[in-house]
Order: sequence, then C-alpha cells, then structure tokens
Amino acid sequence: MSLQNVRVILPVQRRGVRYAHNMTIAAVSVLGTGAWGTTFAQVLAHAGRTVTMWGRNPQTVEQINSGSNARYLPGIRLAETIRATTDPQLAIDGADLVVVALPTQTIRSTLPQFRALATCPVPILSLAKGLEDGTNKLVTDVITESLGVDIEQVAALSGPNLAREIIECQPTATVIAAENESVGAAIAEACHNEYFRPYLTTDLIGCEIAGATKNVIAVAVGASEGLGWGANTRTTLITRGLAEMTRYGIARGARAETFAGLAGMGDLIATCSSKLSRNYSFGYRIGQGKTVEQAYALSTGVVEGAKTAMPLTQHARSLCVDVPIAEAVADVLSGEETIATMGKRLLGRPRKKDGWAIELI
Repeated sequence: MSLQNVRVILPVQRRGVRYAHNMTIAAVSVLGTGAWGTTFAQVLAHAGRTVTMWGRNPQTVEQINSGSNARYLPGIRLAETIRATTDPQLAIDGADLVVVALPTQTIRSTLPQFRALATCPVPILSLAKGLEDGTNKLVTDVITESLGVDIEQVAALSGPNLAREIIECQPTATVIAAENESVGAAIAEACHNEYFRPYLTTDLIGCEIAGATKNVIAVAVGASEGLGWGANTRTTLITRGLAEMTRYGIARGARAETFAGLAGMGDLIATCSSKLSRNYSFGYRIGQGKTVEQAYALSTGVVEGAKTAMPLTQHARSLCVDVPIAEAVADVLSGEETIATMGKRLLGRPRKKDGWAIELI
C-alpha cells in the first residue's frame, strides 16, 4: 500500500445514524507549535504528508515557515512540506487528519474555534497527555465535547516518544489507540516512516490513562534522583508506579495488558530515565532543593505530570483506588509534604504482596 494514498472506510456514529466516509490521508493539520507538535509534524512530513501547523504566536509561526522552531527544537531544520499559520480556518482547510498537540488544560478553551470539524468527519489524533482538572476527563472526551464530534473519529498516541530523540530521527515505536480500528490503521499508516513505527490498540482508555499517569511517576523519579538516590530507588518507583497506573486504569475500564506495552511500561521507562523529559527534569530540580515555582520557571514547556497529579489523586480516591506515589507528588506540589519526608512516607506504608492488586500481608 502506498504511503501517499492511504484509503480507509471511516465509520462514524452520529445521532444514531452510522455512515461511512472515504478518506485519503495526504494533508494533515497539527494544532500546536510546541516541541512535540513540531516533532510529530516532521514525522508526518517524512512519511510523505503535507502539514499545516496552527499556533497563536506569530513569531513562532513565522519561524516555522522559515524552516525551524528554535525555541523548542534548536538546531533542527524542518521539512519544506511543513507550513504554519495563526488562522484557525486556514489551518484545517483541506485536512484529512487533524492532530491536537495542545497542553491538556487549554484544550477545552482552544478547540471551539475549530468546530467546523464537526461537519467534516476527518480523524482527530490527540498527542496530549493528562486529565482535565476539575472534571478528571480523558483528553479524547474533552476533544469530542469541545468539537461536537463522535468518539469513533478520535484516536490517541502514546509511547516512548521523547521529542528531541525523534526529531533527530532516532528509531522508536509508538501506539495509536482508537476504538475504531479503521481510524487507528489509517493514522498509523500516515505517520509510519523509517524511524517511527506505530502499533495499534483499541484500548483507547488504557492508552490515555497510561500517558497521563506516567508523567506523575516521572516527577517522583526525578525528585528521588535530585536527592541523590540511585538505581534501586528509581526502579522501585517505576515498578510500583506501574502497579498504581494499572490499578487506576482498570478501575476506569482499561485493559491490564495495555500497561505492559509501549504506552505503559515503554513510555514510563523513557519518561523516568531521561533528562529530556520535562516531568523528570521538573522533579529533579525539586529534589535538588528548588521550590516548585523555581522548578516551573526553569521548565521549557508544560509539565503535564505536575498538572495531572492532583486530579489523578482526587479521582483515584473517589474510585477507592490506591495511588500512593501520585498522592505523594500531589502533596509535595501543594506544599503539604516535603521531598525529604516523601520517601519515609512511601516506605512506611503497610506491607503487601507484589503485583498491581492490593493484597496486604
């Protein structure tokens, strides 16, 4: 099958009427001009797509049109098939796929200007990770509500995808999650190139929960290493973090096996092990003694783990799900706990058997 002309039948359920839409993915709109949005635009361009990016900042847009995005990706030359605009309508005109690469907490307020998409059932792919503060909703739910589209049009991407490594064409894999398999397959074909390999799943909830919760765990890991703690601590936090990610995901309807794959363990390891991760770096600065405000000020982009910790903790409690690492992160960020006492608190918890289920001994 040609990378240039991917054809798929896109079934969409709207007001109880199911219909099909013939689609060819050639032109893609990327909403957002940050590091990950720009990197994914490059991935798409290298897979043979033409890309139009949308952003609010005229200077960033102008720079992208000149072939770079030095604020987020210094030293990188962008493909000639990537253009940018500040005009919402121009951004989505003629798009066969729309990619949402906006900070989670700004999606609901930003997307209504793109509601023209409700009358044109193209697939919509979310790159955002987190839970909406105040509602605890997944990003894809926020997208469907903001745009007035059906969930079958919407997909999410998650995996070990550090932007700087990908923009340098270092090999990686990812997961495209969509309840509609045809949508997922079409998007995967559209972004598959020689260094970026997508896998598929229909567990949209699990993929999104994994992407949201791993960022919180990464803040904890970064903080532990900022304190000078080593590999044993890091591995303990990653492993037990995976357990609480899985518990919370299952409580929300996810499949357990999703958390053992690229979207779960894969993304968790990458985010918790690299200083390229904003979440890890944010936690590391706090562990070194920076205040939360100072750590935020030194971050080059949105720290989704810090934004997600409190809504995750609150929602997990409402579901009676134990998420002790996330709770510790939320308490440190709110000033109720210190980094120094966080470790003692976690280690002093009641003993239980290993695994993601809660079974005390």
